Amino acid sequence: MATSSLREELSCSICLNLYKEPVSLKCGHNFCRDCIVTVLDTQKRKSMIYFCPECREQYTERPLLEKNRKLCNIVENFRSAHPEDTEVFCTYCDHPVPACKTCLLCEASFCNKHLRNHSKSTDHILTDPTTSFEDRKCSIHQEILKYYCTEDSACICMSCWVAGDHKGHQVDLLNEASEKKKEKLKDVTEKLTNDRQETEKRIQNLENHRTGEKGKAVDVTKRVTELFRDIRRHLDDVEKRVLTEVSRQEEKISQSVCDMIQKLETQKNELSRRINEMEVVCNITDPLTMLKKEMISGDIIPRSGDIRDAGCLNEGMISQMLYRGLLHFTDSLRDMMIKRKISIIEKSDILLDINTAHNGIIVSQDLTSATYTNKPENRPHVPKRFKSRQVISTQSFSSGRHYWEVDVSGTKEWLLGVVSHSIERTAGNESYIGYNNKSWGLTQRDTLATKHNNSGTTIDSKSSLKTVGIYLDYDAGRLSFYQLCDPIRHLHTFTTTFTEPLHAAFCVFEDSVLRII
Repeated sequence: MATSSLREELSCSICLNLYKEPVSLKCGHNFCRDCIVTVLDTQKRKSMIYFCPECREQYTERPLLEKNRKLCNIVENFRSAHPEDTEVFCTYCDHPVPACKTCLLCEASFCNKHLRNHSKSTDHILTDPTTSFEDRKCSIHQEILKYYCTEDSACICMSCWVAGDHKGHQVDLLNEASEKKKEKLKDVTEKLTNDRQETEKRIQNLENHRTGEKGKAVDVTKRVTELFRDIRRHLDDVEKRVLTEVSRQEEKISQSVCDMIQKLETQKNELSRRINEMEVVCNITDPLTMLKKEMISGDIIPRSGDIRDAGCLNEGMISQMLYRGLLHFTDSLRDMMIKRKISIIEKSDILLDINTAHNGIIVSQDLTSATYTNKPENRPHVPKRFKSRQVISTQSFSSGRHYWEVDVSGTKEWLLGVVSHSIERTAGNESYIGYNNKSWGLTQRDTLATKHNNSGTTIDSKSSLKTVGIYLDYDAGRLSFYQLCDPIRHLHTFTTTFTEPLHAAFCVFEDSVLRII
């Protein structure tokens, strides 16, 4: 970077090359002598006015050109230190004239004029102008490198080929070898160009996919938000109805209690009046007077206002009302999801095919669980029965979307997934889930890992799995595994093109049980 900046400072603003015999004007700007002389001659012919090409300062007389010796020394030092940055001049011109060719044999450079008189012999190899000849000569024989050894991939001289280390080797002339290499490079370049175009296409596809998925995410977010707004509205209605009923019952009980309290207050006042009258009679000291007083009624006033008569909150009715409201909500949830175009994935009805079960597997009566046994079952031999400890589903999938869940909490080691209908049923690893190109699986042994075509990828899992969800989209060629906990975690998705009907498949290890939920 510094060299480039220095070169710019040492370049003539007219010819844009390094200064040749730099001279200065009174204004301080420098130019090649020949360049500024040509400019001044042109200015004289056109307008008789002289001015600096840099700052446009005018001179009434033709300006004197003073040689800038210091700048001249700097330029020469720069040329010596950076020969690759210097221009090559004709060897035979009295004044510096740029060379058009250099002869490697003569070690001389020529302008167009002197090149016409140069030898046309093939020994005189012409190349682009250069001042460096060492790298074009053999380091052993100090001869010009004319040939290319195809066996050792090296540039050699005549002596190397005739009597040196490359004697008897297949060689080409440098030009021929260069053309051959260029052809190879063209083929490689063409291939790389095609690869680059393919890469660009993939990048564009990924960009389009990202844009499409972003749009999908926005749309799904909108639909989910609208769904939960509908859910909240529905639940708010249920809550409002239930709480209204609670308030109605509470108000009814409260009114009943108020009426009963009012009656009891009247009854209490009547009792107080009678008690006061009796106390007055009892306080009379004259027996005759006291006995003449009319007997006050002591009849017992009928009791009223018992708590049992006030009524209680009918929690049974409230619970039933809440239950029926939520039940109606559950029934309506499906319609709400359909309205918002949110797909409903229901569990597929997966049952185990006992006719495929290995004799070391016990299949439950409801055909939903498989258990290891060390006492082989005495089942009849049929072609579709596995000789490896596996069992598959009675159902096969050749289109659509399917989902099922497997309880793996009863085993430390397990292997499950899907297999093609034509998978081998023989003994040996080639028939196990994921150990061939006709099956895809997820296994938990030393680690949690995927399995397909006898290769897999380890999955980081900080907790042991209890339940595994399996989602198959046959038409899209996607098989996904999920860890069903809080929250649900995506474990892996296989992407391929399914060409055969698929079955849910289960491999049962020793002391293990797998159960379809």
